[in-house]
This record gives sequence, structure tokens and C-alpha cells, in this order.
Amino acid sequence: MTALLDINPLLDELETGLRDVLERRGIDNPALIGIRTGGVWIADILNKRLGLKQDFGELDISFYRDDFSRIGLNPTVTPSSLAFDTEGRDIILVDDVIMSGRTIRAAMNEIFDYGRPASIILATLIDLGARELPIQPDVVGKVLELETYQRVKLRGPEPLHIEFQETGQ
Repeated sequence: MTALLDINPLLDELETGLRDVLERRGIDNPALIGIRTGGVWIADILNKRLGLKQDFGELDISFYRDDFSRIGLNPTVTPSSLAFDTEGRDIILVDDVIMSGRTIRAAMNEIFDYGRPASIILATLIDLGARELPIQPDVVGKVLELETYQRVKLRGPEPLHIEFQETGQ
């Protein structure tokens, strides 16, 4: 069984939350980075909504995963692309779903390989709250609690939508 969740209110929440954080911290020229794949789709939308002055970056964290030696290389690995210097920049890091925090840790490790940012603001569309690492988003579209037999998946990019799937109990 598959159900859909309206993504537009979540995107509105992310945009509003990011504007608030940027204003509160006095940041006027952040660099936006999306984590492939869903984070890139959301970063594209947020980059337009926030009216940022430059293209957003894309990270493929495959080589930075802490389970790389166990699962091996994903056959669809593509190079990361950052058209800006991260050194001293305020970064908005975007992902679709945060659960354990391990993907975000890997993304931050990769960002630091490019240079030391002034700050990183973490924005995620959905927070599933099952942390294994002490990493918390600054801005969240929606916090969800799923049953063990439920999964959430961002599909897109056109049309971009969220699916809930039941895998069996």
C-alpha cells in the first residue's frame, strides 16, 4: 500500500525556517548544497525560492559513508559538484530525510575536504528522529514517526512527491 503526502507545505516550512535562521544569524550570502538524490531536488527548489545569487552544489557521499567497506560502491556514483569555495562560507546543507544522522556526518566530512566553512545550517524535508549520531537539523519541513513496517521515499524530480510505503509487519 502506498500513500502520498503533500510536499508543498513542507517546502513552505523549509523556506520560512531558513529565512528565519539566515536573518537571525545575519547571513546574507549562503552557499546551498544538496545531498544526492532527494536533497539535490529540494536544494534546486530552495535555491529558486530563496533567490540565492549562485548555483547550488551537489554532493554524492558514496565514498564518505561509514558502511562503504561493507556495502561497496553504488553503481550510480557520480562526482560531487561545488561551483564555489566552501572556505569561510556559510553553508546550507539540504537532505530529503534524516534518520540516523550518518548521511549528514558523511556529507559534512566531504564538505570539510573542500574547505572549512564558517557554519553549516542543516535543512531536511522530513525528520524521522531515529538518531544514531548527535546530529540535529536546524530547519525541518515535518517530523514523522513511522512504524517499523513503514518507509518514506521522496520521488521525483517531476513531479516531486513523498510516498509512504508499508513493507509488511
